[in-house]
Amino acid sequence: MKFQVGDIVLVLHSNEEGEIIEIINEKMVMVDVQGIQFPAYTDQLDFPYFKRFSEKKLFPKTSEKKYAEDIKKEKNTPHKVVDGVWVSFLPVLDADEFGDDVVEEIKVHLVNRTYQSFKFFYRLHFFGQSEFELKNEIHPFTDFYLHNVPFTDMSDSPLFTFEFSLLQPDKTKADFYEASIRLKPKQIFDQIEKIRVKGEATFSYRLFETYPIKSEPEIPGIEHPVSKGVKMYNLKEARKYLPPPRSVIDLHIEKLSNDWQHLSNSQILDIQLKEFEKWYDLSLAHFQSSLIVIHGVGTGRLRDEVHDLLRLKQEVKSFVNQYHPSFGYGATEIFFQYGKKPN
Repeated sequence: MKFQVGDIVLVLHSNEEGEIIEIINEKMVMVDVQGIQFPAYTDQLDFPYFKRFSEKKLFPKTSEKKYAEDIKKEKNTPHKVVDGVWVSFLPVLDADEFGDDVVEEIKVHLVNRTYQSFKFFYRLHFFGQSEFELKNEIHPFTDFYLHNVPFTDMSDSPLFTFEFSLLQPDKTKADFYEASIRLKPKQIFDQIEKIRVKGEATFSYRLFETYPIKSEPEIPGIEHPVSKGVKMYNLKEARKYLPPPRSVIDLHIEKLSNDWQHLSNSQILDIQLKEFEKWYDLSLAHFQSSLIVIHGVGTGRLRDEVHDLLRLKQEVKSFVNQYHPSFGYGATEIFFQYGKKPN
């Protein structure tokens, strides 16, 4: 390779100079341009000496008058694009025994394109189990390398989850924000083909554009609903008026709809998840200790969607999808945790 770590290079498509800070493989390096780091193919780079020579004025004119507007102005700081926080995936290529380029692993980076600093807690999940965890901080307009994932593992539909909080607390902003990305095998292959055609190095997904503000708690009764004919209940007795809870819920679509044959898969999934949320909320309202959700085996999509939701709910102490004599592997048991219960 003609480049080494520490070399000053010219980025051809932007005509900017930067420094090589990492050799990724024979065809790709990591470049730093004025504090912004990004991967680039070596054929998109060159040494800047010819550019410097060609731009150098060998015979500067000294006889011309200088006016105030001709005085050299301070160099402007390049404009930074503010578009949120992203997770970026960099396929690392290597040549196989036939000389063809194959993807060996995926480098995962967290990219912060905002003016805020965050604490974050990152997890990589396979089949509902956490395989990798990392806590750290990321500062404005920086990339944070998380880890490498073997490309063969990407066929197992990995789930990437993040929990963010502000490094400098702000009482107007949310205490934390959670985001997750699940990548399906076909989705990964499609993205790799797209960046190959475009000559790009990475594909990315935005986790959030702006950090959310703190939501104000709803205060019931401000407009005196009794005057509008709404029946009011004592909070201590409110549970008496809720539908009774269930310890087991069945999400098979034929149990939920009599006319489901004409529905698309996405419509069926939407009905199933709404039913799950309904009984989940009732379980919490009645302070149940556990709930069994029957989702079936099938392709596993409904199970995965339910598990993704459970990971984001603070009331869930744990959940498990193991063999059950009544449901086989087609059910998940959820265990709840609560603070002090009301009287």
